Amino acid sequence: MRSELEGKTALVTGASRGIGAATAIALARAGAGRVIIHYGSYEEGARQTMDAIRAAGAETAAWQADLSTEAGIQSLAETIRREAPGFDILVNNAGSLVRRARLAEFTPELFDTVIRLNVKSLWFITQAVVPAMMGRGGGVIVNVSSIAARNGGGPGATIYAAAKAAVNGITKGLAKELAPHGIRVNAVSPGAVDNHFHEQFSTREALERMAAATVVGRLGANEEIADVIVFLCTDAARYIYGQTIEVNGGALMV
Repeated sequence: MRSELEGKTALVTGASRGIGAATAIALARAGAGRVIIHYGSYEEGARQTMDAIRAAGAETAAWQADLSTEAGIQSLAETIRREAPGFDILVNNAGSLVRRARLAEFTPELFDTVIRLNVKSLWFITQAVVPAMMGRGGGVIVNVSSIAARNGGGPGATIYAAAKAAVNGITKGLAKELAPHGIRVNAVSPGAVDNHFHEQFSTREALERMAAATVVGRLGANEEIADVIVFLCTDAARYIYGQTIEVNGGALMV
């Protein structure tokens, strides 16, 4: 695997912690020569991720943008077009539930924020990256979805679940559109992972119920999701197109 990714350049969004940070580090350890990370607000986490990437032997840089806003999406897209080398790998990981809210509590502003962060940013970042991939003769795109796309999510997570379902649909559509250009597009769908996301949005009791719902009786780890993403970036996955790979400890079998 290390020789396969040797010299590759990757961009991972939402990489200051959690699955994004684990993925950026795993790509560097797998041989990627340059791993650029995006982060929203957690600058210290971005620095820690960069330190780990360098320790793995790869070059790195960090770009900040709030992808829950139109300005942030456009800013990152413009940075990609202006400053980036052609990327071989794009991991669209940035996303969040933002906050739990039931139907009666949901505001138009919250609705738009969730969709911008989880769907619109993914679309326009991909749009910014793809022309250079085409120019280089191909590339790999991996989108990060969620088990919520299939089960509707927990209480107050309906629009987040809908946004991740949109990610699954975009993955299929782009796989069809970009395959003739040598670009493979797939997605990874984590179940409950013991990380900052669930520290924000789930109680420990809820996490214990999620763990009990898996066949292995535990929550996932960031690195377990990252390993599947790295696999999808290698030639071992060369005949996989448009798939959303469920990585959930057997909590959902499809």
